[in-house]
Amino acid sequence: MLLVMTTPSFAELDALPTEELRERAFTRARERHDIGFFWSVFKHLPDADEAAQLDGAPNSIGPTVDEAVALWRELEGHGYGDSEPLLRAAFIDYLQKH
Repeated sequence: MLLVMTTPSFAELDALPTEELRERAFTRARERHDIGFFWSVFKHLPDADEAAQLDGAPNSIGPTVDEAVALWRELEGHGYGDSEPLLRAAFIDYLQKH
């Protein structure tokens, strides 16, 4: 018996919680070794701008660690803030295209 894999529709994906979309998109991106997808998500997280402004100087190591932890939490689905609609769209788009 041949199993046909179908891509979920936009409506089916949109009905899922953001965390489920993130998990599915991240799983797919890991399987594909798609660092570009992770980078695009990283750039849209609320704390990404602050992290990019840090210069890595020894006196900024505390903030660098704090920002890295904040970004990790966001990547794990804790704290999308105003970026949630954009990230949901990115997750849905990725799942439908890949």
